[in-house]
Parts: sequence; C-alpha cells; structure tokens
Amino acid sequence: MNDHRHGHGHGHGHGHGYGHGHADIIDQAEILDLDAELLATHTADIIDWLPTTSPRHVVDLGAGTGAGTFALLARFPEAHVTAVDSSLEHLQRLRVKAGERGLADRVHTVLADLDTDVPDLGAPDLIWASASLHHLKDPAHTLRRLHDVLAAGGLLAVVELAGMPRFFPGQAPDALDERLPHRGADWGPMLTAAGFVREGERTITVHIERSPEVERYAQIVLGRQLPPQEAAKALSRDDLALRTERTVWAARRRPPLGSGG
Repeated sequence: MNDHRHGHGHGHGHGHGYGHGHADIIDQAEILDLDAELLATHTADIIDWLPTTSPRHVVDLGAGTGAGTFALLARFPEAHVTAVDSSLEHLQRLRVKAGERGLADRVHTVLADLDTDVPDLGAPDLIWASASLHHLKDPAHTLRRLHDVLAAGGLLAVVELAGMPRFFPGQAPDALDERLPHRGADWGPMLTAAGFVREGERTITVHIERSPEVERYAQIVLGRQLPPQEAAKALSRDDLALRTERTVWAARRRPPLGSGG
C-alpha cells in the first residue's frame, strides 16, 4: 500500500534522491488524487470489463486515497468496500472523502501491512488490487492467502502500470528498481500458481494530453527523478503528456475438488 514501501501510487514514493521526508507523504497523496482524476475513465472501463456482476462485498487492496474504492462503489451500487492500506494518512483522507460524498456507511477501512499478513477480510466477492502487489516482498504468498479468503467463485483483479509514467515521446523506460523486483511482472503465471483460474487479461494504453493536472503530475514525478534545473527544463517542453499502459488480470477462486464447478 502506501507507506512508500507498499504504495498504491505506482511507485511514486520511490524517488531518486530529491524527495524530502514529510513532503513525500503530501506529494504521494496528491499523486493518488491526480491518478483518480486523470485515470478515472480508464479505471471505469477496467471495472466494466471485469467478469463479475453484482458483488456485495468488495476489498480494495492498497486503497490509497480511494481512487479504486469510489470507482467500485459507483459501478456496484449495492456493494460495500473494505479499503485496506498501510498508510494511516491515506485512509484518513479516504474516510473524509467518503463522508463528503455521503458514502461513509458503504466504506470500512483497515490499516494493515500485507508483508506481515493478510488481515481478516471476511469472504469478499471481489478483491481489487491496483498497483499494490508489486510492492510486496513475497507476492506469491499473499496471492495464496487472497485466494483462500475470497468467497467461493470470487474474483481477484490485479491492475498494474507498465512502469513509471512517461511524459515525452521516445522517453526511455525507467530503470529497474531492486527494491521493487516485481514491478512490470507478468502476474498471470503467479495467479495460476496461487490456485486461481485465470479468466482474462487486458492492456489499456493511456495517453492524456497536457493539462494543469498533467503538468502537476509531471512536476511531482520528474521532481523525484531529476535535479531541479533538469526537471524545470523538462516541464517547459511543448510535447508533455501523460503516457503509460495499464494491464489488468482477472482470476477466479478455483472451486474445491468434488464441487462440480
């Protein structure tokens, strides 16, 4: 989740030496809010694509400040969402938003570190894990636990970005980070190994033209990657836009042997 080791924020908490302590936490929350705004259409499209009908209990694993939580609540009006994250600050921000939107009675928050263990989540019909699993030390173990906590026939949706967002044509992919060895992984085989039945995979290309929100997004991300003078030069380019890819894997809990399913 989002304590700069398990961030839902696509790894933005892992800058290259130009972040500054508490300011990182503030920037991380702002990045998550910008994600929610800029990628709202893509998130809604992914949720619509999922092979599930009317889940009543949904878990948002690595919920951050609520981008997935509120998209799931909008798509499934009968559902309640358990939002799990390791950042108390982000969960507090999510609860405030839920109250402002009149959704407080449909959201339950859980503070937990998945590297320690998967908390008691009941038996959810759908688990949504967006840009959270790649931060784990042992995602294979966590996937097995998620398989076991899902309701019979329940669905797991794993959503990941191809890497850090790019802002310019021809921009080289970001370097691999040894702290995030699972970023960019193919989650399909890992889901099968954990006992899931894979039901689909889809990749969406994201290209969002320059706007004040894209500029602010780039300012935060490039400010972590580049020295201030280089970041300022990059932000002045006319061809700045938000470019990335999002891939979703949908996998269902394997029915028990002898169930006939």
